[in-house]
Amino acid sequence: MMRRDVLLAAILGAHGLKGEVRVKTFTEAPDKLGAYGPLHTKDGRSFTLESVRAGKEGECIAVFAEIVDRDAAEALKGTELFVSRAALPETGTGVFYHADLVGLAAEDSEGRRIGKVAAVHNYGAGDVLVIAADGGEEILIAFTKENVPEIDVKSGRLVVAVPDEVEGDKDGQ
Repeated sequence: MMRRDVLLAAILGAHGLKGEVRVKTFTEAPDKLGAYGPLHTKDGRSFTLESVRAGKEGECIAVFAEIVDRDAAEALKGTELFVSRAALPETGTGVFYHADLVGLAAEDSEGRRIGKVAAVHNYGAGDVLVIAADGGEEILIAFTKENVPEIDVKSGRLVVAVPDEVEGDKDGQ
């Protein structure tokens, strides 16, 4: 089974002289950053959270056992911190982690394959699914109930109501 990681935070930079870091969190509440065990980077480095306190909105000030001084903290600026999907609690009906959606087959309402979900982004106005179409192009779909009326994570698929302007016609009109 493929290991899926969920992005929980990104280190913004050093805070003070003793190795504390400012962290942008993607958890419901910044103080939940350490609730799921040690964090890790894409390259496998592990970080053990020793303490966390509130910072600006969506941020916290964190102390990690592995970061011992300001130089080490500054060197980690931009580092993304993940946790295994298996460490997170199950979601309720109609609620999904982005990691649950990535890789799902995207089909139209007739069951024809369109492609697969390559990513989920949020540019401020809501989540957007990036579908890597089988023809090679990328299709961006607002992640709404109207555009994505059916999601079946267990069977590895979702249904996309493809707007006419995405399907287009042969004349390009």
